[in-house]
Amino acid sequence: MTVPDLITAQRPAPLETDAEIVLAVRGVTVGFGDRIVLDNLDLDIRRGEILGFVGASGAGKSVLLRTVLGLNKKRAGRIEIFGIDVDKATEQERTAIDMRMGVLFQHGALFSALTVLENIQVPMREYLDLSQSLMNELARLKLELVGLPPDAGTKFPSELSGGMIKRAALARALALDPDIVFLDEPTSGLDPIGAADFDELVGKLRDTMGLTVYMVTHDLDSLFSVCDRVAVLGNKKVLVEGTIQDMLASEEPWVKSYFRGKRARQLDLSART
Repeated sequence: MTVPDLITAQRPAPLETDAEIVLAVRGVTVGFGDRIVLDNLDLDIRRGEILGFVGASGAGKSVLLRTVLGLNKKRAGRIEIFGIDVDKATEQERTAIDMRMGVLFQHGALFSALTVLENIQVPMREYLDLSQSLMNELARLKLELVGLPPDAGTKFPSELSGGMIKRAALARALALDPDIVFLDEPTSGLDPIGAADFDELVGKLRDTMGLTVYMVTHDLDSLFSVCDRVAVLGNKKVLVEGTIQDMLASEEPWVKSYFRGKRARQLDLSART
């Protein structure tokens, strides 16, 4: 039995899933004290797509991500993941959902006292019962998957470049072979070449692993080059969603300024049609 087979065997029984919608957010309201950040927000993420989630700084992009992950409490609304209302999920269902999700937090959020291999193994230790040798093998496979050399596994985060930290964090997000991966500003802090390489990696992983990707980003190049669809957050809700062509055609003021303003990227879209 292969290592991936061992992971599958130790997962709880598969959940009933919606063939089209992996994540459904309905009427979600989130606030802190007297401040409402998200108000009656709706959003769908479809199986196999890379969704770019964009908006002004402080609009609440990461707030929604953390709410979906259960790290922020919502005041109203419903979140369904793989067809399961997370508020009504049993403990077994919640565990099964968690095992099918991977997260790359902004700046990587690697544990500084652990080596890269040990960081990748954190989800394995939490959810699986594998021998140390099997975890080492699997972690090395994930390193190779994200394009890191074998010797990176023995290094600590402080010994890595910014691009290597992002890739190591992505390897950890992929540790349990998830169905959906959440990326929070994955190219922030990277130079243009490193950011382009990371976007290309995300696209290849989606195609080879069948991932669904939810990407919070400010990076116009990422939106143009790798995202199938874009959702724009503004006025505490999703203002516009659709393809890059839809964004370029939108007359909504913020969307128009962002995608067609002075610093907007000009791109021949013929290759994407």
